Amino acid sequence: MLTRLKRWVPSSIRHKLIWASVACIAVPALVSLILYNAMTKEALKEQAVQNANDALQLIRGSVTNLLSSKLNIANYIQVNSTLNSYFKQVASGNEEADPYDRFVESRRVLEHIESLTVVGEPSYVTVLLTSGAYYMNYSVSDYNPLDYMDQPWFDRIHRLQGLESLWVGPEETVFRSDRMDHPYQLSVVRTLRLPDSDIYGYVIVSFTEDQISRIFDSLSEGSDVLMLDGSGMVVSSHHPERIGTKFPYVEEWSGSAPYAIMPMDGEKHLMVEQDIPFAGWRLVLMQPYKDAIVNINAIFSRAFLLQMGSFLVFLMLLIGLVRTFTKPLVRLGKAAAAVQRGNLEVRSHVRGNDEIGRLGHLFDDMLSRIQTMIFEISDNQSRKRKAELKMLQAQIHPHFLFNVLNSIRMKVMKRGDPESARMIGSLSMLLRMTISRQEDEIALHEELELISHYLALMNLRQKEEVRLELDIASEALLLKVPRFFLQPIVENALIHGLNRRAGVISITAVVEPGGIILRLKDDGAGMDPSVRERIARSLRLGAGGAAADADDALRGAPSAAAYEGSQEQGQTEPGDRTVTVGSSDAAGGDRAGSDSDPGSGSQAPHASSPADAPGGSFSGIGLSNVMERMRMVFGSEFQCAVYSEEGQGTVIEMYIPERGNADV
Repeated sequence: MLTRLKRWVPSSIRHKLIWASVACIAVPALVSLILYNAMTKEALKEQAVQNANDALQLIRGSVTNLLSSKLNIANYIQVNSTLNSYFKQVASGNEEADPYDRFVESRRVLEHIESLTVVGEPSYVTVLLTSGAYYMNYSVSDYNPLDYMDQPWFDRIHRLQGLESLWVGPEETVFRSDRMDHPYQLSVVRTLRLPDSDIYGYVIVSFTEDQISRIFDSLSEGSDVLMLDGSGMVVSSHHPERIGTKFPYVEEWSGSAPYAIMPMDGEKHLMVEQDIPFAGWRLVLMQPYKDAIVNINAIFSRAFLLQMGSFLVFLMLLIGLVRTFTKPLVRLGKAAAAVQRGNLEVRSHVRGNDEIGRLGHLFDDMLSRIQTMIFEISDNQSRKRKAELKMLQAQIHPHFLFNVLNSIRMKVMKRGDPESARMIGSLSMLLRMTISRQEDEIALHEELELISHYLALMNLRQKEEVRLELDIASEALLLKVPRFFLQPIVENALIHGLNRRAGVISITAVVEPGGIILRLKDDGAGMDPSVRERIARSLRLGAGGAAADADDALRGAPSAAAYEGSQEQGQTEPGDRTVTVGSSDAAGGDRAGSDSDPGSGSQAPHASSPADAPGGSFSGIGLSNVMERMRMVFGSEFQCAVYSEEGQGTVIEMYIPERGNADV
């Protein structure tokens, strides 16, 4: 039975992980849970907003009917021809002369006004004429209508036009009989106008604020409705302390969105609003968000818990399976960490028919092979060190050679040949720097001293003398540079640029931010365009593969090397005759020593001279190697450029960064 089951178990670790993932459906469960959560919450929100809007719509209808009834009273008085005719007579002073007739007519108007408020909510109706006459449905002892003229809103009435209305509120109740039970009142004001639009009277319909707030009480407990004016002031609320104050959330919620969910008193509230157009006011409903979605949220919570439980069960199953499958990988990792610490005796002992088992076997076999190879390399290195020791023992001690040369120089000088003595002294200095010095880097002033000795030796071998001019900033003298990095460049200038004739080689160094700019210039033959092109191509190829190409280019015509960065000292436009190379490029290949070298005072070639053999310059390295050395020492910050024109000489310019700025 077990054998049959093993046949169905996949041997590949990849298949094991795939089947485990499919079986546990961790990702599908997680994705479905997230989508269900997002979609359900959005549906809950939309349903809650719809319910709140429906509830507010009912309240809006009741409030609109109430305000419309107050507005209709003012409209009736404003458009009624009988009342308007009487009011115009009184305002113009043309009323009846007989006192009894005046009383009867006035009483008829008052009864007409009182009849307007018999049905519906009580209202205080006032008709105030500009002549000072007034008519109302309440007692003067309750409130003197002439006091309306002292209200702060009264001046705004004159800005009304036609049938426009002014809605005023909230303000403290001015009627003594209602002041205790109804602290706030609202009013709507209309104007009475003559045909020429002059105002001759005002219609003021006032009513208590709680007529509106009682409508708000019809909502379910927990919900709250406010009526706001255009500035966000609370006009009506069943919380009297809020009336006349600024609604605190009017700035946070501009009303441009159809709804808002805001934190209020540490709890999220759903807010919706609807306008009352003819009054310029708006209704705002606030309801705790959790109460708005309480029923649907309970269903969602149960479904969410069920899905979360199943997801956790499958997730634990997946984790257990993956841990089982990847346990051999953990053992391999521990073995690799031990090898990293230097323990090559450790073995993973992971075996099996799947990829991990084969990997463990190959890992252990690789460690055994590495141990064998290390033993062989150690044995070879031991034999090599012994051979080098024997070879060093057979060499002449460098100090013996320098002492002999110094003795020869002194004898030559005693015999009256100072020129030969200087030549031997310069040769001794160069040999001392080549053989005795172990460090790879020296100060720039030491390198310049070597160049002066080298040039002195070359002048002794030539018929015509080449003059060396130095202009070095004092701050640059102590800069550490590779040994002999200038010698191949100077040798190129002597052989290829000056063609072993008299001339001037000048070396200048100026300090720039972060490094120095070193220029080497000769007044030799320069380069023709074809040679420049071949050298540019060889520079682009890089140091490794460009040496031979640059060497071929140099054999065809005289040339010189230079570095990037400037067009000073007589060089012309770079686009016409400049070869530029970065730190990763070779600067001209191995050009030194490619020509024959006539001896001092003679034009016959000396094939036995090391500098005369192909590639046999004193330093034994070419210009391409110089550039590669500079790149390895100073990194990508090192730059070089070549400026040359046929018959105008060649300039080499190098930007050498300070070691702290080099990107090595």
